[in-house]
Amino acid sequence: MPEIYLDNSATTKVRQEVVAAMVEAFQKNYGNPSSAHRRGQAAEQELKKARAAVAQVLAAGPEEICFTSGGTESNNLAIFGLARARVRQGRHLITTQAEHPSVLEAFRRLEREGFNVTYLPVDEEGMVVLHELERALSPETILVSTMHVNNEMGAVAPLEAIKAILDSAKPRPAWHIDAVQGFARLPLVPHRLGVDLVSLSGHKLQGPKGVGALFVRRGLRLEAQLVGGGQEAGLRSGTENVPGIIGLGVAARLMWAQHTEAMAHMGKLKSRLRERVQAEIPDTYANGPQDERGAAHILNLSFLGIRGEVLLHALEEKGVYVSTGSACSAHGASVSHVLEAMNLAPSRCEGALRFSFVPTNTEEEIDYTVECLKEIVPELRLYTRRR
Repeated sequence: MPEIYLDNSATTKVRQEVVAAMVEAFQKNYGNPSSAHRRGQAAEQELKKARAAVAQVLAAGPEEICFTSGGTESNNLAIFGLARARVRQGRHLITTQAEHPSVLEAFRRLEREGFNVTYLPVDEEGMVVLHELERALSPETILVSTMHVNNEMGAVAPLEAIKAILDSAKPRPAWHIDAVQGFARLPLVPHRLGVDLVSLSGHKLQGPKGVGALFVRRGLRLEAQLVGGGQEAGLRSGTENVPGIIGLGVAARLMWAQHTEAMAHMGKLKSRLRERVQAEIPDTYANGPQDERGAAHILNLSFLGIRGEVLLHALEEKGVYVSTGSACSAHGASVSHVLEAMNLAPSRCEGALRFSFVPTNTEEEIDYTVECLKEIVPELRLYTRRR
């Protein structure tokens, strides 16, 4: 039985080039970057190479990259660090209802600390309602946080339109972008857009788990959330994860080098899967934008009359791995808060699956997945009706 892995928005298989670089770091570059001797200096040089690789993707300066343990920590550092640093300037924060849990939970905690948060609605395709952003801004607004690519249904934020709205605000609030699902796949130039903070994660890029980064615009002040040794320019104390950071740097460089061709290939896979499923399996719907406003590597489909988690496990028995939504909330609510925010019918929310791709996925894998769905879906619908 083949193994078809289509849950790449949850995590990805690490590339061999990344593994090789990390093994060398474990065995040869094992020094502490803060040490003054040659072993420490060698490790520090490797950190500098990785920092430069990540910065290059964002057309940023290496000094603007702060390494973290992953996307969740990057989001937390950006949100808590900015809000607490600017609390005397205002207590109003803005985000959207369709954000990742690591963003939403951070804002909910800040609400308990006395901040006022506006959660912007999204439309039926998961796109932020721009006039609501314009209306929500006030002189008290100190931070706006928006996702670049939605992790559940792939909507790509209209960054230029958001920039125009924020540019008109006086004073202009800081802007944080959760780019975990878009980094090194879609272009993002923070300085051109006026973005202050950008979060990213290694394991979404065919890099290692346990490492990420936060772009912090030069001159921006954050309140550190981890204190002690003063590493990462004082923003994130703790001995750096040298092998992980090296792996992130290699993964970012390799993904960015092929991102145009990779996105075109994954776009073809997405279209093939969506078109075949909707043509060959009745009562199926695609969720989120299916044009250029939707990312090429994420497809969310609803199969009416079936619970998504039941279909997920039936596909698993055939060797096909997918998900029902964010891996970070998979053990919580069974219905996606993102699809609910889009005001989709309950049957579409309950029957939703997310398929997500990397460049190494193939058309043959897509066709096998469709054949499995054609076999499984009618059986599950019949079983559900009989119950």
